[in-house]
Amino acid sequence: MPCRRVRRTLLVASAVLLRCVSVAQEHPPVRENFPLPTEAQLSRVPARFGPWPEINSGEKISPLRGPSGSVSKLDLRVPAPAKREYDKGYELLMRKDFQKAIAHLTNAVSLFPDFVAARNALGSAYLESGKTDEARHQFADAVSLDDHLPNSYLNLGRAQLTLEDYHGAEESLRRGYLIAPLDPELGSALAFVQYMNQHYDGVLDTAREVHSRKHPGAAMVHYYAAAAWYARNNLQNAKSELQRVLQEDPKSRAAGHAREMLSQVDEEARVQPYKDRQAADGSGRTQIGNLDPSSQPAEAQPLPFAAEPNKEAAELNLKTSSVAPGTNELAAAHDAIDKTGREVAPIGMRDGNFVLRANVNEVAVLFAATDHGKSVSDLTRADVEVRDDEKVPLVITGFRNESQLPLRLGLVIDTSESITGRFSFEQRAAIAFVRQVLTGKDDLAFVIGVANSVLLVQDFTNDQQRIGHAIDQLAPAGGTALWDAVAFAAEHLAKGETGRVARMLVVISDGRDNSSAATLEEASAAAERGEVFVYTVSTGEDTGEAGSAKDGNRALRALADRSGGTAFVPSAFAGLSRMLDNLQQVIRSRYLISYKPSQFQNDGRYRTIDIAAQKDGHKLRVFARHGYYADARSAERVR
Repeated sequence: MPCRRVRRTLLVASAVLLRCVSVAQEHPPVRENFPLPTEAQLSRVPARFGPWPEINSGEKISPLRGPSGSVSKLDLRVPAPAKREYDKGYELLMRKDFQKAIAHLTNAVSLFPDFVAARNALGSAYLESGKTDEARHQFADAVSLDDHLPNSYLNLGRAQLTLEDYHGAEESLRRGYLIAPLDPELGSALAFVQYMNQHYDGVLDTAREVHSRKHPGAAMVHYYAAAAWYARNNLQNAKSELQRVLQEDPKSRAAGHAREMLSQVDEEARVQPYKDRQAADGSGRTQIGNLDPSSQPAEAQPLPFAAEPNKEAAELNLKTSSVAPGTNELAAAHDAIDKTGREVAPIGMRDGNFVLRANVNEVAVLFAATDHGKSVSDLTRADVEVRDDEKVPLVITGFRNESQLPLRLGLVIDTSESITGRFSFEQRAAIAFVRQVLTGKDDLAFVIGVANSVLLVQDFTNDQQRIGHAIDQLAPAGGTALWDAVAFAAEHLAKGETGRVARMLVVISDGRDNSSAATLEEASAAAERGEVFVYTVSTGEDTGEAGSAKDGNRALRALADRSGGTAFVPSAFAGLSRMLDNLQQVIRSRYLISYKPSQFQNDGRYRTIDIAAQKDGHKLRVFARHGYYADARSAERVR
């Protein structure tokens, strides 16, 4: 356990970590025999301002802490006098005139007590002035007013750290990171305070999660993981983590500290056999570690530095999917087919379409059918016709109704500034949609709001009131990190499930992305890997300009088509409710049909799929994917 002086040093270092600049990475906290900066050096580092840029930092900051990365709905109805006081106070805060800033911000809060941004700013001014209790009070009020803003939790954690309330700080930062799981700096902050609490399992778990995603500027998290391994006397893993710091950020001052630590770890490793012999001889000397990985406890395994695919799972997917890596329904159907001795149809991808492997000639397609917008749940095999490459299949090998599977629904709502005028209507339509579709006792849903940042405002629940509250709390501001949100939502839908469920992702957006680290291709691939069907509902308005609704709708359609879902494009924004009503009917009327194509050849051609259905003489509307490539070479490439 670090000595008290070192713990104080690490506490001051936390102010560096919680800033939005790289200074935090230049002075990493470790055990007392690791290099540390002096308290005088660290005390000159100003605290961060929460959702705003650092004072005079000139550094690039996380979108979460940009001026529009995390906005409270309450702040949209601030009266003009309170807003003027806030603007004056904020300007003084940026100029480091903290006492005058406190006066104006106090007036802003007095005029409008529910002013979340003003409370965060006032708390920051108090914290800079050394009035930590007052700061903690303001940050706690900001959290209680609006519980979905991660920057408020981060600010509260910063005050709790200053007060040496490490357990409180860890809880605040954990809650903030749950809301903003793509923010690497917030993840690094959590790892730091977990280390302060000697919660070494938590440090390593957080480091793994941060590293599994793109995390520019957050190599520091590996420094904390190295410190956690070192605290457990696992020199091998500590060394690996330090090397990762050097790989990811070799030019930072943090890299200099990592090099010093590496030298120290190497020296300890060199003398380790001698110390081990002393311990064995009963000399009473403390044994520092053992470099034999086989002798380490199960928990002390090396941290994976790159996201390695699960090869066994990948092979299973190839054996159980024939068209898209669709849903678990597809896998289950092919499991049944496998037992009959038939060979299933693994797939690959080419140009966003599906590829059948050379030695397979069976296809499975998930589809939905509606009659004038109403779901049809009693179709039989005789009601359905299939054409593959405009030919009748050789044989239909399976047909089943899949509408009763438990639903796992992800709802991604675009909260960018471009939809401000239509956002209230969008919220009401989304809340009504959830009430219609989340009806089964085993159904679960989560809600993501996306602007510059991706906010998981409500995790999986079947409580419609909680979901409605989360949607209602969203506020429009900033740009759109849409593909980041889709990729994360698809991964979130895919993890943690063991039974057969239907994974559906509904994206309500204008389809325009200007803030993502991920691409449309990467978002589509995430849905494919997670066996997630994506349904998109456009909110775009065609202005006739480049980048308007046509471009966004094209992107939304590509996303939906590749996953096997459907793109809905209302003729006008007022048609959003009707489109969502149609969508909930589609979600609740799913079927799986499998067949062997006629005259199937691995010639690389695109083969169309056309499914028609009728009931009682009525032609039904069918929602299904449109085709696939049958290409042996492409399939071998993705095998």
